[in-house]
Amino acid sequence: QVQLVESGGGLVQAGDSLRLSCVSSGRTFSNNAVGWFRRAPGKERDFVAGINWNGSSKLIADSVKGRFAISRDRAKNTVYLQMNSLKPEDSADYYCASYLGASIGDTRSVRYWGQGTQVTVSS
Repeated sequence: QVQLVESGGGLVQAGDSLRLSCVSSGRTFSNNAVGWFRRAPGKERDFVAGINWNGSSKLIADSVKGRFAISRDRAKNTVYLQMNSLKPEDSADYYCASYLGASIGDTRSVRYWGQGTQVTVSS
C-alpha cells in the first residue's frame, strides 16, 4: 500500500511562489511515475505535471508551462512541484498521484491519490 501525503500549500499573493511536496509512506513510489493534478471549485480535475520514474521525462500542462516545474528526489521518496509567478486562476486543491508504471500516463493509469493540499492565490 502506498500513501501519498502532500504539503506546502497555502495562501499567497499573485506573483508569489510555492513549492509543493509529495511524500510516499508505506511502499516507496521511487519506481513509479508521479503526477500532480489540481481541481478548482466547480471545475474538473486537471493534469498539471508529471515525471517518470527516474526524472528523465517530464510533462507540463500548457496552462502552467514556463511557471511550474516538477522534480523528484528518489532518495527522499519525494516529488516536488515548484510553482512560480502564481496567478489567481492557479487557486485549487492540488493532488499528488502515483502511476501504476514507470511512465507518465493518463488518469486511468493512476494507482494512488493523495488527499490534496489547498493553494489559494489572491489578486
